[in-house]
Amino acid sequence: MVRVVDRNVAITGLSVLAPGSTCTETFWDMITSGLTATRRITAFDPSPFRSHVAAECDFDPEAHGLTARDQRRMDRAAQFAVVCARQAVADSGLDGDNSAPDRLGVAIGSAVGCSAGLEEEYVVLSDVGKDWLVDQSYQSRQTFEYFSPSSIAREVAGEVGAQGPVAVISNGCTSGIDSVGYAYQLIAEGSADVVITGATEAPITPVALASLDAILATTPRKTDFEQASRPFDLDRNGFALAEGAAVLVLESLEHARRRGAEVYALISGYATRSNAYHMTGLPAGGEDMAIAIRAAMRQAGLGPDDIDYINAHGSGTKQNDRHETSAFKKSLGPRAYEIPVSSIKSMIGHSLGAIGSIEIATCALAMRDGIVPPTANLHTPDPDCDLDYVPLVAREQRVDVALTVGSGFGGFQSAMLLGKPQGGTR
Repeated sequence: MVRVVDRNVAITGLSVLAPGSTCTETFWDMITSGLTATRRITAFDPSPFRSHVAAECDFDPEAHGLTARDQRRMDRAAQFAVVCARQAVADSGLDGDNSAPDRLGVAIGSAVGCSAGLEEEYVVLSDVGKDWLVDQSYQSRQTFEYFSPSSIAREVAGEVGAQGPVAVISNGCTSGIDSVGYAYQLIAEGSADVVITGATEAPITPVALASLDAILATTPRKTDFEQASRPFDLDRNGFALAEGAAVLVLESLEHARRRGAEVYALISGYATRSNAYHMTGLPAGGEDMAIAIRAAMRQAGLGPDDIDYINAHGSGTKQNDRHETSAFKKSLGPRAYEIPVSSIKSMIGHSLGAIGSIEIATCALAMRDGIVPPTANLHTPDPDCDLDYVPLVAREQRVDVALTVGSGFGGFQSAMLLGKPQGGTR
């Protein structure tokens, strides 16, 4: 049996790369201002598709120090992860003397891995889809790297010098919570002192868009792209596909204090469950997510009255928004009506596996600054979503405990609680 050493796991560094921003602080300024980054797709011509909208990152790899060789070797999602890992480690103040390499781990989440690189390779090998049997003579050396999502974690491990546990967590749209949850467990059980964790995604490709269009998950709006993502609004009609990444530095609180590190937040509890129901559908009533929330609260030793803010999954589909609203009511009781809830997907879209880590970073920043970001584009609330979804404008609010949740294709339901350390955050 694994010996639990220390459940006080601290976030000491973080970095966010998101649509509409250039760094963590511009991301935070953007979402607390209620601004949106959704627009007509520019990565390719979306005219043949049902959905024309996405939230893209204006990412310049050279400006982030990636060489031409780095760019050829790494898929766009891996580039996001490496850049965020560098920035998060710098933010944490870690250096080579802070942790033994074999006590340093990596856990990166991604739902679709190196999908951009794979699609580019297929287009070349198949002569733009003309050949069923592809011509391998045109294959690049990077093709195998793109086939293996573990290459993303390997790139991050090489960047930070990690020789401890290294893994990719691919649980669909909960990957970004589950990767951080796995890192939390590694530290709590004593398998690592420090884990570089988070998630990355670059899914804005024709194949990914066509796949999501086919199940009517994405919004078909053809105008007013900045208002396309509308969680909990009566007029919502699907999510806006997005890309991005967030990486966090997790370490035991003892390790953080020993090196004098500043702390954003403590991870207090984490739970994930499966509903064993349907690939894309959700059972009515939200009991599956409610079970995960209750399990996370038990682990944290917290109750509904302790929670000050909920960062919702809030994808902007009727199915999800109503399912999630029911889950909050079932798990939190009457207190659910008193807690401010918001969805940042209204501003930066749904970056699949990456969004969970971006939302964890959002909770940490909300604690730091005492600001709850709004749900943009929420003009006409759905009567079935009758909680306090912080419409349009950010709210000053002391946040000592935050709950963030995720719901993913395949039936994954995850919940994480973050709390302030004694003495407050950085």
